[in-house]
Amino acid sequence: MTSVAPMALLVHPAQAQDEIGPHGYLREREGGSIPGAIPSGVTPDVIESTRAFLSFSPNPIGIGQALLVNVWMNPALHVSRYFKDFKITITKPDGHTEVVTKDSYRADTTAWFEYTPDQAGEWTLKFDFPGGYFPAGNYTVYEGAFLGAQTWNFTKSTYYQPSSTGEQKLTVQQNFVYSWPPAPLPTDYWTRPASIENREWWPILGNYPGTGYVGGGPTWDQLYAGTNPQWNPTADFHPWVQAPNTAHVVWKRQGAVAGLIGGPAGQYGVSGNPGNPSLVYSGRCYQTITKPGVGSVAVCYDLRTGATYYEIPTANGGLTPSYIAYVDPGAGSVPGAEAQSTFSVELLSISGTRLYKVNPWTGAITNISIAVTPTLSGNYYYMNRYILSIQDLGASAGTNRYRLINWTTSGTSTNFTSRIASNTTYARSSLTSSIYPPLTDGSTYGFNSALLVDFNAGYGATVASITNTTSTGIYEQMRIQGYRLSTGEAVWDIKIDEPQYSRSCYIADHGKIAVLTQKGYFLAFDLASGQQVWQSEQMDYPWGAPSFGAYALQSAYGLLYRESYDGVYAFDWNTGKIAWKYIAPALAAFESPYISEEDGISVYPWNTGGQVADGKLFTYNTEHTASWPRTRGWSLHCINATTGEGIWHITGEITPGAIADGYLTGANSWDGYMYVFGKGQSKTTISAPQVSVPKGTTVLIQGTVMDLSPAQPSTPCVSKESMTTYMEYLHMQRPVDGIWHNITVTGVPVQLLAISENGDTIDLGKVTSDMSGNYKAEWTPQNQGLYTLTATFSGDESYGSSWAETGLSVGPAVETPEIPEGTPPTDITPIYYGIAAATVAIIIALAIVGVLLLRKRP
Repeated sequence: MTSVAPMALLVHPAQAQDEIGPHGYLREREGGSIPGAIPSGVTPDVIESTRAFLSFSPNPIGIGQALLVNVWMNPALHVSRYFKDFKITITKPDGHTEVVTKDSYRADTTAWFEYTPDQAGEWTLKFDFPGGYFPAGNYTVYEGAFLGAQTWNFTKSTYYQPSSTGEQKLTVQQNFVYSWPPAPLPTDYWTRPASIENREWWPILGNYPGTGYVGGGPTWDQLYAGTNPQWNPTADFHPWVQAPNTAHVVWKRQGAVAGLIGGPAGQYGVSGNPGNPSLVYSGRCYQTITKPGVGSVAVCYDLRTGATYYEIPTANGGLTPSYIAYVDPGAGSVPGAEAQSTFSVELLSISGTRLYKVNPWTGAITNISIAVTPTLSGNYYYMNRYILSIQDLGASAGTNRYRLINWTTSGTSTNFTSRIASNTTYARSSLTSSIYPPLTDGSTYGFNSALLVDFNAGYGATVASITNTTSTGIYEQMRIQGYRLSTGEAVWDIKIDEPQYSRSCYIADHGKIAVLTQKGYFLAFDLASGQQVWQSEQMDYPWGAPSFGAYALQSAYGLLYRESYDGVYAFDWNTGKIAWKYIAPALAAFESPYISEEDGISVYPWNTGGQVADGKLFTYNTEHTASWPRTRGWSLHCINATTGEGIWHITGEITPGAIADGYLTGANSWDGYMYVFGKGQSKTTISAPQVSVPKGTTVLIQGTVMDLSPAQPSTPCVSKESMTTYMEYLHMQRPVDGIWHNITVTGVPVQLLAISENGDTIDLGKVTSDMSGNYKAEWTPQNQGLYTLTATFSGDESYGSSWAETGLSVGPAVETPEIPEGTPPTDITPIYYGIAAATVAIIIALAIVGVLLLRKRP
């Protein structure tokens, strides 16, 4: 919004002597006016009258709220020119004044700013244009403008006369003036695309994976100032997304043959991993699958429903992207037009010497060469739109042999040189392995390490195991080397008398590197100095203490997570103390040999990492080289990442995959299905008698609440507490009442209302549906008329809401016959006894006749 520093005007040599006017003004290349009166001794070729305009909103406004002030001029200018020194005078209720000076944008002569009033009362604002003079000559057209010429020649000088607005009143009040109401984060079922108006939803609309979020340049940092969390671009942490809170299955798709074989194979079976999507963008999953009869196919499908958007065989050029790049708004055709621009998204894949960009809608490929000589290696996507690569110039280059190439994926350029942001000598041969100078004690190294980086701290580290005697091959020590990310040069180098557990069990974050030892605890070192900052608490005896468990670690929310054979541990990054431990008790004796000594029970093991998102850690039970028959009861677990409390679980060796929009994909190797967990849609019905009932008659109201999810359409909606049992019954062949037949599946609450013709609402209470999805209730209407009956299921963490209505007609009450008052009752006793005596006489007579007849028989 402020003026740009003057630059020399591009002129033809014959015009050079006219460059400086009588008052020393440069005819500015960048096109700003000479503000104020006509310069002394100058006679403009053209004098233009002007008109000033001022607008501000809202009016009235509350103290402390941002007032938007717009000013502009008529006539407009050429794209190469703008006015200087617009003056806006703001007078407060107490008489004090403030003057705001702005330059206009090019061409449209507009300017704007925000101002925050700090006093209640009546204010005034006034806009003054001081006038502006433009000498004749060549003016540079702003780079990126819609005009093709780089300069524009004006053969006549022009002066624009001053003009002003009147004083315009602004009312400032104590109370806030409310703007558009904020859109709360969705709690019901929702679908993509998210409405542009729901701006407040952006913190949950992230995509998968989240590695590209880090960094991104000043525009990104300014956009998320104060809200952008600091984290390392680890593959296991996914910010800005929601994750499921129950085991509800939305849909599933088989991608491999798995399960028990049967017959002569006995208890043996086969496992088959169907895979998970590589990327999720805007609710669309991108994955390479094997399609029977076709082969390898790049497929794009809907995260919520599984509906296919496109399928392209890889033989026909189909390609699945691996990264998401967020390209921030560029400049518009003229300064000030940036507001019309927005972020764009690129789906990327990098293979060999090619950068591929995949169209999110069609799957079409843009193929860009990144070939250089010598070729690049590594290609580490470390930051949004930026990649680090190593170039090896060969031994003849000496100390300059290795180059760190920092390049961008943005744009369409096929010239790789134009993509390079920096090209520096690097002290390391690779970003994924370490270089160590030889030790004098004859030690040899074990595995080289993976890249350990804390981008916030600007340091990395490498770890290697050391054996002091090649004859035994025992790794008795480890060596850690810290280095600067910018140069690759080592800044510290230490040897630790501790046996390293695994080359995969160390991680850098929070300015530290934490390394797991074979003794069941971590050692943490400062990345800048190499000083040890803590030794963690030891994991529990007997299975945690020797560090049995996953060859993986995760870091999020200030905690370091480690999956062990006796549970999942979370360590505090500041102190090394165990923040919590989560265990999975075995469902039956003899199913698991592992025990949690502290808890004194048999537990299921972990030997794999997990995914962290939305305050949850997803991980699953398994062993190193799991044997047949498989252990029964292993499950995918959803754990509260900050407290260690279990949220939900479901049986199977289910590898957690993509997480976005409240959904999790999980690949189950036990049955070959990929499951998608999350919120589904529901359907509620209601019925009542279809004929008019008398007032005071009890009526039966009944209906259903059913799940519409593709995985199990038209099945009952069940409670969160019953979800795991019911999903395992529907999809994993477990009993509906649990393996011990001690669980009762419960339904969901339904609110019933009756609304009379005059609008009165009668609360009929809440009922709970049963395991068949049915609910029922009785109601005795006390007034006649036509009622609307409604049934509402408000939804929960497994289902979206739904409701239904029906009608009920209530007529007059049934009349009861009335007996006139004062009429004595009739005495019927003589009649009764007379009839009775006659009846008895008839019976006796018939009996005598019967006897006589019998006697007459021969």
